[in-house]
Amino acid sequence: MSGDFERIAKRLARVGVASRRGAEAMIAEGRVAVNGKRIDSPALNVGPDDRIELDGKPLAAKEPVRMWRYHKPAGLVTTTADEKGRRTIFDALPGDLPRVMSIGRLDLNSEGLLLLTNDGDLKRRLELPATGWVRKYRVRVKGVPTDAMLAPLGRGITVEGETFLPMQVTLDRQQGANAWLTIGLREGKNREIRRAMEAVGLSVNRLIRTSYGPFQLGDLARGAVEELRPKVLRDQLGITRTPQAPGTKSPAPRPARGRTRPAPGRAR
Repeated sequence: MSGDFERIAKRLARVGVASRRGAEAMIAEGRVAVNGKRIDSPALNVGPDDRIELDGKPLAAKEPVRMWRYHKPAGLVTTTADEKGRRTIFDALPGDLPRVMSIGRLDLNSEGLLLLTNDGDLKRRLELPATGWVRKYRVRVKGVPTDAMLAPLGRGITVEGETFLPMQVTLDRQQGANAWLTIGLREGKNREIRRAMEAVGLSVNRLIRTSYGPFQLGDLARGAVEELRPKVLRDQLGITRTPQAPGTKSPAPRPARGRTRPAPGRAR
């Protein structure tokens, strides 16, 4: 197969209309047509000359890749819509942002750094554990952590049949009945830190993500959004602002090598 061809769901994701999984759902709903014929399966390869329509409108050309840092407050869910009617991050984002997707998630009661992008393919790549990127968190727990309690986390533990990779755990300080920890993960399973802490006898009462790979929360105000500069995308991801030709691949993300910008102080 020619390198100019790719799966239809990937093409939709590259244009930024949805993540790859979301694009597959659009196809299953019959919203996508190729060369005038409506399709219902993502198992189709398309080339640069194929005419693709979404909801009866021609698919837009791929926009330049963009990314933003967002300081997510607690109390928002990281979904486009919530079945319980809770407020989402997309309800809180500024109205002048283009359509964006979150890279990974933070649960309802978690806060801190959340990366946003307009590129579904980039979203998928940066969520994969294969990037090797460490996600760091400041975590407040109720209890008095000891080396013996924290040791299993550094080896990797299994909770309710699910295995978590080894965590980097540092005790920062004990503050009355609570303690502050710094925790580093190389993957982000659902409620991983909270479940792991419970397994060793500690209860999380505050969780702040301070970094995602080379990208830092720094002094970004709670609820604020800041677009990453083109130089940062080029240096950290090998991405230019010029749209890529269909079928080409971006270089793999580089391992974290420090901050993307000065980040004085700690998130509070």
